[in-house]
Amino acid sequence: MKPPKTSPEHLKALSKTLHQWAEELGFQQLGITGIDLGQHEDYLARWLAHGYQGEMDYMAKHGRKRSRPGELVPGTCTVLSLRMDYQPEGADPEQILTQRHKAYVSRYALGRDYHKLMRHRLAQLAKRIEQELDGGCYRAFVDSAPVLERAIAERAGLGWIAKNTMLINERAGSWFFLGEIYTNIPFPKDPPKTDKHCGSCQACLEVCPTQAFVAPFVLDARRCISYLTIEHKGSIDQSLRPLMGNRIYGCDDCQLVCPWNKFAQTTSEPDFAPRHQLDDRDLVELFQWTASEFEQRSQGSAIRRIGHERWLRNIAVALGNAPSSPSIISALRQRLSHPSALVREHVQWALQQHRQAL
Repeated sequence: MKPPKTSPEHLKALSKTLHQWAEELGFQQLGITGIDLGQHEDYLARWLAHGYQGEMDYMAKHGRKRSRPGELVPGTCTVLSLRMDYQPEGADPEQILTQRHKAYVSRYALGRDYHKLMRHRLAQLAKRIEQELDGGCYRAFVDSAPVLERAIAERAGLGWIAKNTMLINERAGSWFFLGEIYTNIPFPKDPPKTDKHCGSCQACLEVCPTQAFVAPFVLDARRCISYLTIEHKGSIDQSLRPLMGNRIYGCDDCQLVCPWNKFAQTTSEPDFAPRHQLDDRDLVELFQWTASEFEQRSQGSAIRRIGHERWLRNIAVALGNAPSSPSIISALRQRLSHPSALVREHVQWALQQHRQAL
């Protein structure tokens, strides 16, 4: 690839234009940082040493490449960090959580899978920069490589990593996705976010249904409902099942109670709008989806990654936590002979929770 036509003056002017281009592509904010992620590398090493990643072996698989952008993509000297709001219009999530016969799906997964959408937009932005500079190297990432996206975003000034380990922006809360562009173009850097504005608030730590936070800023993923319903492939610990309530895919509790999310904006992206009424559906209805129905209805959704077997596993737990009713007991009994031992185990457990109604 030919060397880009750059000068410090040109790059300074272009860096201001990047914000406008990002906005035109549907992003709410862009920040620019270098490749030194400072203390975040040590934090990751300590977190992994405690085994808090559980079955997420990929968190340690790539050595230092996750915390050293220049090793992941040689030649990288700058990272563009961008965020895109995803909170959709729809049923009140807190009300759904209180209606235990309803299914709670994390807000980020209600609509179209964000990975392809954001990666396409990032690629468009990278192409526009390449054309403007007549060269350069660019790699776009959206959860698709070993990248410390929240650390990068904090260094780029998009927010601070909060006690719940989410990135919080003082004007937008935390309901947004992050994406990155690694490049060899030495853009001027934005000031990092060095102050954390959580103060003495511990609402996120206290509300966690499974008490997955072992300390402020430290999450034991093995107890996190998002991990249990999405990343974890096997049987869910029986001591944790009653604590999961009706959450069948992910968990938003620590965001729902965060005071900073009063500033969050609903998304204007049509693709993030709820599909198949997943913001307000009965557990029994979703439990009755066949494998082919699951494949068809989860097409283009982040939910597809867990597959039909774990979909049923998760809903079986939620049905076990729901108030007893003839329809719930009937739905569970219909799955007692399911081919999957994993599904059968969780269905049997759920029926045991309703033993007084049997």
